[in-house]
Amino acid sequence: MVKFSPDGKFIREFGNRGPIVERQGMKQDNQSKILLLGVSSAALDEANNEIFIADGYLNRRVVVFDLTTGAFKRAWGAYGKPIEQISNEPQPAHDPNDFKAADFKSAVHCIRIANDGLVYVCDRAGDRVQVFQKDGKFVKEFHVVNQTMGNGSVGSVDFSSDPAQKSIFVSDMVNGAVWQLDRQTGEMIGRISKKGTAPGELAAPHVAAMDSKGNVYVGEIGQGRRVQKFVP
Repeated sequence: MVKFSPDGKFIREFGNRGPIVERQGMKQDNQSKILLLGVSSAALDEANNEIFIADGYLNRRVVVFDLTTGAFKRAWGAYGKPIEQISNEPQPAHDPNDFKAADFKSAVHCIRIANDGLVYVCDRAGDRVQVFQKDGKFVKEFHVVNQTMGNGSVGSVDFSSDPAQKSIFVSDMVNGAVWQLDRQTGEMIGRISKKGTAPGELAAPHVAAMDSKGNVYVGEIGQGRRVQKFVP
């Protein structure tokens, strides 16, 4: 993870690059301060001068660095687990009947901070969103179409445009949808679009974001390869 000035001047990096090896030869190291394969997502907490990173394309954790110095501050896994307790063994397949999987799956694909300071983390292949306090204390989790297999149902999270952010919007590239959930309870209250390649349909929605007017923008990969806009 690197930081640049508005004119493109390099300022610093957060963490350190791992050794250059073939991807298939890379191994998890959830106990290190190195970002090995790549950062899935990042969120800024400028009030506290911190950057939160979803270190989830190889490792399975959240990492926090000082925004000014780049110094490592803390990290945690699923349910706020200390990184010393995160397994580095190959991940077992998602079990739709297991609603308390001990570790994140791959990828830990997004991280977002709500107006109330809660941190939302996408466990994509685990079909769930986990919510934490900024210090890593686990608060709650929402399961989203938990029978989804493969790449999973939770690609990104964004918040509704109202001041209370009453809803979250979750991109699901396997089922071709953006799900609307109640932010307090996790209850599913809406769905945007359906699986398909026609205009207005979603082939592989990788990320979804909402603007201040309530419009939802969805970026697709694979067969989609486009950005679509959905109005309220």
